[in-house]
Amino acid sequence: MPVSWFLLSLALGRNPVVVSLERLMEPRDTARCSLGLSCHLWDGDVLCLPGSLESAPGPVLAPTGLQSELVLRCPQETDCTLCVRVVVHLAVHGHWEEPEEAGKSDSELQESRNASLQAQVVLSFQAYPITRCALLEVQVPADLVQPGQSVGSAVFDCFQAGLGAEVQIWSYTKPRYQKELNLTQQLPDCRGLEVRDSIQSCWVLPWLNVSTNGDNVLLTLDVSEEQDFGFLLYLSLVPGALKSLWYKNLTGPQNITLNHTDLVPCLCIQVWSLETDSERIKFCPFQEDPGAHRNLWHIARLRVPSPGVWQLDAPCCLPGKVVLCWQAPDQSPCQPLVPPVPQKNATVNEPQEFQSVRGHPNLCIQVRTVSAWEKVQLQACLWADSLGPFKDDMLLVEMKTGLNNTSVCALEPSGCTPLPSAASTRAARLGEQLLQDFQSHQCMQLWNDDNLGSLWACPMDKYIHRRWVLVWLACLLLAAALFFFLLLKKDRRKAAPGARTALLLHSADGADYERLVGALASALSQMPLRVAVDLWSRRELSAHGALAWFHHQRRRTLQEDGVVILLFSPAAVAQCQQWLQLQTVEPGPHDALAAWLSCVLPDFLQGRATGRYVGVYFDGLLHPGSVPAPFRVAPLFSLPSQLPAFLDALQGGCSPSPGRPADRVERVAQALRSALDSCTSRSEASGCCEEWELGPCPALE
Repeated sequence: MPVSWFLLSLALGRNPVVVSLERLMEPRDTARCSLGLSCHLWDGDVLCLPGSLESAPGPVLAPTGLQSELVLRCPQETDCTLCVRVVVHLAVHGHWEEPEEAGKSDSELQESRNASLQAQVVLSFQAYPITRCALLEVQVPADLVQPGQSVGSAVFDCFQAGLGAEVQIWSYTKPRYQKELNLTQQLPDCRGLEVRDSIQSCWVLPWLNVSTNGDNVLLTLDVSEEQDFGFLLYLSLVPGALKSLWYKNLTGPQNITLNHTDLVPCLCIQVWSLETDSERIKFCPFQEDPGAHRNLWHIARLRVPSPGVWQLDAPCCLPGKVVLCWQAPDQSPCQPLVPPVPQKNATVNEPQEFQSVRGHPNLCIQVRTVSAWEKVQLQACLWADSLGPFKDDMLLVEMKTGLNNTSVCALEPSGCTPLPSAASTRAARLGEQLLQDFQSHQCMQLWNDDNLGSLWACPMDKYIHRRWVLVWLACLLLAAALFFFLLLKKDRRKAAPGARTALLLHSADGADYERLVGALASALSQMPLRVAVDLWSRRELSAHGALAWFHHQRRRTLQEDGVVILLFSPAAVAQCQQWLQLQTVEPGPHDALAAWLSCVLPDFLQGRATGRYVGVYFDGLLHPGSVPAPFRVAPLFSLPSQLPAFLDALQGGCSPSPGRPADRVERVAQALRSALDSCTSRSEASGCCEEWELGPCPALE
C-alpha cells in the first residue's frame, strides 16, 4: 500500500486532528486597528473595482502585508460557522514635496505636514461562487506619519465561508497607488476541526478510510447502521467545475472498490448525509499518489487537429510544460528550442499554438514533466501531415547578445555549434557556407522575437549534391584505372571453348532473393555458359567498387557477342521507375542496382538493346506489365514457366549444349524451384527489394 494512502487513512479516521479556533460571539462584521490608529468599517458591501494605478501626491498610506486566520462565529454556543479574519499591515509610502515643487508657502506646507493621513483600504474576497468586498477607513495621526515607516495594522472580522472552500483575498487602496496584495486561505472541512460538535451540519457526517486490496483500492465508508447518505465520485477539472463519474444514494456502512488503473490525481469524492442542511465532505485522496500520476500520463493524448495547432487531451490538469523542438531526419532525439522560444504551461482539452511560428515539417512539440529531470512524456510534429516528411535542413539559432549584437549557432545532436567553429561536426565543416546563406537571406525565418532572438532553416540539398559530384568523379577515375588494369592483367579466367558469355544483373533484394539468383547462375554455368554475376566476385567488388566491376563486365560481354540478362524484381522495378521520373535513386546500403541501371539504360533509350539484352522475372514475384516500357524492347521471359524459350535465346549462334533440350530445361527448373519457393513463402516479394544510390556509368567505346 502506498505510504500516502496509509497516512490518509489515518488522517481521515474517526478522530481527526484537533485545531483550536477562537470563537466570536458578535454576529456582525467589525474592524479594529492597532494602537494609535483609528478604523471605521463601512456598512454594506462595496464594488470590487481596484481601478488603475495612480501616482502618489506625497506621503500616502498603503498596505504592505496580508495575514489571515480561521475563527468560529458562534451566535449560539452549539451553532457555529467558519470565518476568515484578515490582518492588513500598513506603512507610509512617498515623500513630502519641496516648496518650489508644490507651489505652496512654507507655512502652508508645514500645515499639510501636521495633518493626519487617511486611507480607504478595500478587502476583496472570492470563494466560488461568492464574491464580496469590504471597505475600511484608516486614519493615522500626524506624529506617526514618517515616510517609509510602518504605522501599524487593521483587523477585519470576518468573511464567512463554507466548509472546505478556498478563499482568494486581495487588498488595495482607493485610489490605488501600488499593486494589490493577495493571498489564499484554504478552509478545512469537518475532518480537521475541533468543532465537529459545534457545527450542526457536521454531526451526522460519514467518514472515509482508503486502503489497498491487491490490484484494487478499497474505500471504506464508516457510517452507522441504516444511515442514508449520498456518494459522488467525480473528476475535479478546474475550481468549481467537476465531471461526475458515479453517483449513488447508499445506506451505511459501505465498501466501494476502485481499480488501480482508474486512479488519476483529480479523482475526488463527496459524501454527505441525506438529512436536511448537512454539509458535504470533499476530498481528493490521490493527488500525491505516484501511480495516479503515471496513469494520467498514460491516458493523456497529444494530437494535431490542424497544421500548427495541438490539443492535449487528458481527464485532469497536467503538471507539464510544452516545448517547441527540432526533429532531424536521422531520427535523433528532438532538440528543444528553449531558449530562445519560451515554453508554455500544459493546458488540457483546449486547442493551443505557438504564436508567430512559421510552418516547417521538422518543427515538433514535446510535453515534459515539471521536475528536475524533465522527462519527455508526449511528442507530436505540428506540420507532418500538411508539409510532408522531415527535411534535411540545418536549424540556425540567432541569439541576442547585446543591444546591437547577435550570435549564430547551428542546432545539432551534440548541442548548438557556434558559427564559425573549429569543431569536427557537420555544421562546423559547412560553417562559412551556412553563414553566407544566412547573411544573404537564403534561409527561411521560422520565428522571431526582438528581445530573445530568431530561428532560421537553411536547406542542405546543394551541399549534398556537391559531395556526390565529387564521389561520381572519383568513381569515373576508379573505373578508368580498373579498366586499364584489367587489360594488362595476364591471368584472365579461361572459359570452355565455344561457350557464350552471360552477365546476370540484379538488385540486392535480401538473402532469399540472392539464393534464387545464385541458383539460376549455377544452373546456367553448366549448359555450358560462361556466367558472370556479382555474387561470385565479392572480392573484386570490395576492392574496385560495383560501378567499375559492372562497367568492365558489360563491356567484355558485349564485345565477345555475349548476352546481358536483366533480372527484374518489385524493388528493381520501383527504382527503375524512380530513375526514369526523377533521374535519381534514394541512397541505400549498396550500389548494385544503381550501378548497372546507369550503365545499361542508355542502350535501351538509344535503340542498342536488341540482340544484346534479355529480361527475366520469376513466376509469382512480378507481373509482366510492371516492367518499365523502355526495357520491353528486349525479349522478356518468366521463369521457370518460359524456361525453354529463355534457354534458346541464350544459346544464340553458339553451339548447343550437350544433352536433350528437355533435359536441360528440367535441370535448370529443378535448381530454381526450391529457391523460388523459399523467397515467395517468406516475403511474397514484398521484402526482396531495397533502394540504392545511383552513380554515373562510363561510356562504352
